[in-house]
Amino acid sequence: MDVHKLVTRPTQPVRRPVLVWDAPVRLFHWLVVVLVTAAWVTLKLNWMDWHVRVGEALLALLISRLLWGCFGSETARFHSFVASPTAALRHLRHLFRREPDVQVGHNAAGGWMVLLLLALLLVETLSGLYVNNDIANEGPLSEVVPAWLANAISALHGLAWDVLLAAAALHVLVIALYAVAKGHNLLRPMLTGYKLLPPSIDAPRQTPALRALLALGVGAGVVMLLAACL
Repeated sequence: MDVHKLVTRPTQPVRRPVLVWDAPVRLFHWLVVVLVTAAWVTLKLNWMDWHVRVGEALLALLISRLLWGCFGSETARFHSFVASPTAALRHLRHLFRREPDVQVGHNAAGGWMVLLLLALLLVETLSGLYVNNDIANEGPLSEVVPAWLANAISALHGLAWDVLLAAAALHVLVIALYAVAKGHNLLRPMLTGYKLLPPSIDAPRQTPALRALLALGVGAGVVMLLAACL
């Protein structure tokens, strides 16, 4: 009687879909993409009234994201993804190591990229309130500051815009690099919210979306109050 040896193939680790990005985070991400694109288009076409409206909408959205970073779902909160610079550098040293993706939220380096983009967006939108170039795009605060200060902030507005575009391009490049070098698809979870993770990793806690609507309402209220007062 012949004895046949059974050849067993290595089984793939069991994974299940886990909601890592809630709807508010995903909506914020893609609305920022739309609004920054709209800001670029309106600037190039010199549609300054629309440019101002886009900036105000972006500022309201940013305020709501800052609130969501304090009171939102687990992966959205700043304390969950802001790591030390040492941890970020340690993560970048393994950038080209191909390994399974078991990261629930932002990795140590990605967290700093998020902070950079949020800071640049805030500088750009807030400085836009002061912009005064004597043509057609005066900001609502431009008349309450000295001319030299308004000019300096106007220059900051232009510089921050260029740095923001460069940072956005770097962000896209890194996402592509992760896909090629590490085999990690970072785009799909930001579209669907879900990532395939091992059962040993707990699903992050989610916050009711109603709280996000309240945060957006606060952001919109702050911007409307600012516009009404000025």
